[in-house]
Amino acid sequence: MFSGIIENLGRVTTVLRKAQDLVLTIENRFEDMETGESIAINGVCLTVTGLNQQGDATFFVSSETVSRSNLGALRAGDVVNLERAVRLDTRLSGHLVQGHVDGKAVLVSIMLDGNAYQLTFSLPAELARYCIEKGSIALNGVSLTINSVAGKGQQLPGSKMQTNESPDQGCLIQSTIIPHTWKTTNLNAVAIGEEVNVEVDVIAKYVERLCRP
Repeated sequence: MFSGIIENLGRVTTVLRKAQDLVLTIENRFEDMETGESIAINGVCLTVTGLNQQGDATFFVSSETVSRSNLGALRAGDVVNLERAVRLDTRLSGHLVQGHVDGKAVLVSIMLDGNAYQLTFSLPAELARYCIEKGSIALNGVSLTINSVAGKGQQLPGSKMQTNESPDQGCLIQSTIIPHTWKTTNLNAVAIGEEVNVEVDVIAKYVERLCRP
């Protein structure tokens, strides 16, 4: 379990492709990392499978995770968000994040808002129903608040963009990234049109399941 508060940034040193799977080696600044512990990489919960003498960690990425996340697009030199699992005796500063990525969103705009940034993302239809104004969402593992949501054919407040009218269109969401988060996560390196990992609020998914007939 995680909280969506990024602890540090790691750098991918090697990407080894095995059929549909991946093995990643990531340089990091964790001094006491242990084999077998869980680390969220861009919001994806992975297990440390090995450590070299320099402290670089190795992770196995299954085909299921590759298909659901943006880890399959990683290359050597890429920067990733890292978070260790939360402890029961620490504050939950973000929200409950499982590290189980639900899908991907596409960055469609970045706008300055004072010293902060307004980022707008396009989400697929299967995730749109879990997004509500002032709800929580994890993007590349970063716990964020959804400022506003625009459904099919609607327009975001203060924006000229709107979702198209195709039946499979999901929604647009907008979130504010404060300067600290901008500097200490890899959201500042995401280009327009690139994908980020999405984990919607797990509480919303359980409520939906319980309400089904």
